Amino acid sequence: MSKVTVVGAGNVGATVANVLAHKDIVREVVLLDIKGDLAKGKALDSWQQAPIDYYSTRLTGSDDYKDTAGSDIVVITAGIPRKPGMSRDDLIGINAGIVSSVTKSILKHSKNPIIILVSNPLDVMTYAAHSISKLPATRVFGMAGILDTARYRAFLATALDVSPKDIQAVLMGGHGDTMVPLPRYTTVAGIPVTEMITSKKLKAIVDRTKKGGGELVKLMGTSAWYAPGAAAAQMVASIVRDERRIFPCCIKLNGQYGIRNTYLGVPVVLGKNGIEKVIKLDLNKSEIKLLKNSASHVKAVMKVYDKMKTKKK
Repeated sequence: MSKVTVVGAGNVGATVANVLAHKDIVREVVLLDIKGDLAKGKALDSWQQAPIDYYSTRLTGSDDYKDTAGSDIVVITAGIPRKPGMSRDDLIGINAGIVSSVTKSILKHSKNPIIILVSNPLDVMTYAAHSISKLPATRVFGMAGILDTARYRAFLATALDVSPKDIQAVLMGGHGDTMVPLPRYTTVAGIPVTEMITSKKLKAIVDRTKKGGGELVKLMGTSAWYAPGAAAAQMVASIVRDERRIFPCCIKLNGQYGIRNTYLGVPVVLGKNGIEKVIKLDLNKSEIKLLKNSASHVKAVMKVYDKMKTKKK
């Protein structure tokens, strides 16, 4: 694979492009935005970084979808953040329109790309893109679980005063307050985390993880970009290199975990064809209950989107 397009030259999109360029695993990254000069400027800035940080990936910026032709992978970060006074329905309506338009435009110039969604609300945006694209569900999926798991692991590393490199964790469910961190599947250098931290402290970390995005918005007045951008770039790397890494990704479930026709975060094997395999964990009753509760919340948001589509008809 040699070409990746990142749609949206805001903080997240620009970070995806820059982190990906540093990995030096693709020939070209196109950063596309309706604000063409912004995309061109950020791409040029990153390209001028190449001689310093020693990578060869060519970065170009554009506002013309013709420049995305032949893309192997497309990362969609376009959309607006939720603003004060804006309802969830308002956000869904605006961003679904943007994501649908982007998806159609991409497919005019690239026949069978793998599409990774980063735009929010993540789960329903993945649904929108998949519905519009008509591509196999294995080729359209969302980035959320990697970011949420990273936050969880970072908080644990701080609490335990250890390197985050040694912490492995699994997190499932929707991207938001109903996400399902799984302490039973969390280890520190192979040691169950429950042997290294009290249940009270662990619960506090789980609760903080669920509100991780909101915490950053309060601190900065806008949503995060370094970690989300790096997470999406990590997914691209696993696909390009066919690493078959196991990551939590938002995918369409068709009976797995007893959930059907819902877009939800579950662990998958990520390789050259996109979703190579869905990992089936042996969840206990409590974990299944939490996952199905998360699924019901996502399904409710999907129904809001469905009603919007019906009204437009």
